[in-house]
Amino acid sequence: MTVSRREKPLTGWRVLVPRGGAYGENVAAVLRSFGATAVVAPMINFSMPEDPAPLDEALERLESGHYDWLVVSSATTVDVLNIRGIQLPASTRIACVGETTLAALTLAGYEADLVPAPDNSPRGLLGSWPADSRSGRILVPQSDASDPALLSGLAELGLDVDVVTSHRVVGIPVTERVAADVASGRISAILISSGIVARHVMEQLGPLPESTVVACIGPRTAFDARAAGLTVDVISEDRTAEGLVEALAEFARSHGGTA
Repeated sequence: MTVSRREKPLTGWRVLVPRGGAYGENVAAVLRSFGATAVVAPMINFSMPEDPAPLDEALERLESGHYDWLVVSSATTVDVLNIRGIQLPASTRIACVGETTLAALTLAGYEADLVPAPDNSPRGLLGSWPADSRSGRILVPQSDASDPALLSGLAELGLDVDVVTSHRVVGIPVTERVAADVASGRISAILISSGIVARHVMEQLGPLPESTVVACIGPRTAFDARAAGLTVDVISEDRTAEGLVEALAEFARSHGGTA
């Protein structure tokens, strides 16, 4: 059931958004519409590869129709594609891993041909790979911190895999004030949009007070958050930023609005 924003069920809540940029601004606006105070404190950032030439060459091949599949496992990779205005030929299909990635693809106007369900993870993608597509060329642009298991799994399926670094992940320390607010319980909830965000939250702010509500975008992110050592209280089924805030608002309403 969708919570009406008119109810303002998050009034009095201070919610940490550990992502910046357009994503953080969008989430903050949705939080405010439900009555919450958004504390935007980016804990990760992204930069281009130190040597962009391999990426440039791979994207040229992609647009020329060289690849049968494009595998996207990061919303930031979608940003890279979008910023560069990459146009995929009709012959190239897209496989997507991760709830946030799928949302980013949709917003950027790309249509995913393969989304593993219910396990939207690298393992789920490998298990759901079409039997009639276990040959051909595949491009996997990813961060410098990605798990190599996906690459080896794709190769084992018989695919000719090209991997290229699309971006680098850079951690950002939170301010002492934000850390103190989390430790004291003044932060009512933290929104987790990916496994890497979960790891940085735990490394910088853990262990969290028992009163702090942890809300994750989708079951895969929740799995990664638990693996990082966080206790998950809210999992949004609608795997969008707005759906995540609505799930938190529903949680607040069902718990009497207590922050």
